[in-house]
Amino acid sequence: MAVHQINSVNPATEEVIAQFTPHSPTAVDAAVERASLAARRWRTIPVPARAEHLKRAAALLRAERDQLAALITEEMGKPIAEAEAEVDKSAWACEYYATQGPELLMHQPVATGAARSHVAFDPLGLVLAVMPWNYPLWQVFRFAPPALLAGNGAVLKHASNVPRCALAIADIWNRAGCPPGLFTTLLVGPDAVPDLIADPRIHAVTLTGSTEVGSAVAAMAAHHLKPQVLELGGSDPFIVLADADVPAAAAAAVSARMHNTGQSCISAKRFIVEETVVEEFTDAFTAGVAALTVGDPFRRDVTIGPLARSGLRSDLVDQVERSTAAGARVVTGGTVPDGPGYFYVPAVLDQVTPTMAVAAEETFGPVAAVVSAKDPAQAVDIANATEFGLGAALWTTDLERADRLIPGIEAGAVFVNGIVASDPRLPFGGIKRSGYGRELGAFGLRQFTNVKSVWIGPAHNAQSHPLSE
Repeated sequence: MAVHQINSVNPATEEVIAQFTPHSPTAVDAAVERASLAARRWRTIPVPARAEHLKRAAALLRAERDQLAALITEEMGKPIAEAEAEVDKSAWACEYYATQGPELLMHQPVATGAARSHVAFDPLGLVLAVMPWNYPLWQVFRFAPPALLAGNGAVLKHASNVPRCALAIADIWNRAGCPPGLFTTLLVGPDAVPDLIADPRIHAVTLTGSTEVGSAVAAMAAHHLKPQVLELGGSDPFIVLADADVPAAAAAAVSARMHNTGQSCISAKRFIVEETVVEEFTDAFTAGVAALTVGDPFRRDVTIGPLARSGLRSDLVDQVERSTAAGARVVTGGTVPDGPGYFYVPAVLDQVTPTMAVAAEETFGPVAAVVSAKDPAQAVDIANATEFGLGAALWTTDLERADRLIPGIEAGAVFVNGIVASDPRLPFGGIKRSGYGRELGAFGLRQFTNVKSVWIGPAHNAQSHPLSE
């Protein structure tokens, strides 16, 4: 179904900030053609020269940090300090790849029987990026700097509730001096995605979003034999063993769950705690969550803003109600305050079992589920009893035991005594229904490249080789 209007709505007030007419099919075709031509030119530019454009993008992000952060906060409700940190992290990604990326893309010599042989990393072409609203800058800058540095172009179909962020990102790359159209933002609805994937000028697809949407996009891309990176849903476990520093773990748990108002694929969602310390952990964790301030995300003292859309709040209410009906207990929060805005008072539920909604499903908002485990082995079993496999945190002072447990934890990342986070230096992605492929790090940089084997024999044998006749 065609989208007749794309609205930017302030989720804290429910007011429409701006309205946009979606790009027509003719405008989309022209934009993709322009991006395709720009990508052909871009791939001929040496990698060090491409890196200079990344540095300029980083400089623009840092210079315009306040305006961009305010845009994020107004358009999707992120508390302003977190929005500022998101801009900073986006700049860091540009700087990291500008300085470290050229070496990672260098030819890798391989000893064979040839006079010379190596592995080269050539760009694929145009990458379609279907991106979500929860980190409207970072999600895009997680993919764009490495993809562009590798010589690709990008066509962005951003979430429809953050159109101004989407346009601002394209403007940054344009002002950073990239060929016009190399990074293109399309204001279109989800109905435009199938045709974009089918377009022969699009060579690869990256998507961050729900498992259901990821499955549909993967099927379409596979039909057209186009590589994909999928970063999908998560229900990350936060395992606290009996020998952990429980106060430190509980304090970290508050940030791990409630950052970005709980709207993160890699936020901790299931707090699996050994039974001998579960009461101590729950008390400390609950006190930390109850101390959070809900309100206007532009206020510096506010730590919990609105959810980005009304439907997200409705889903949370439903998951909590189904879980309490099954025997879980709300120990703090879990209410909808009066007044405008999509606010929800952050909740902690205990007496949760793995089959309850708040543990078995992805909760995308400020709701935490505490699950008791009798020992470390059962804690890992509960952690793995999910269709997701994005990240996992393990809290223990016995690092040798941590080393033994890590191989058995089914996740794309395991953080010991720390909060799971994305980092430009490390690959990022999941397993199971959390997706496949990797962003960030050397793996992410090469994700959208043709890993080309090059074999060069002695020049004097070129005419006498039996296969040359």
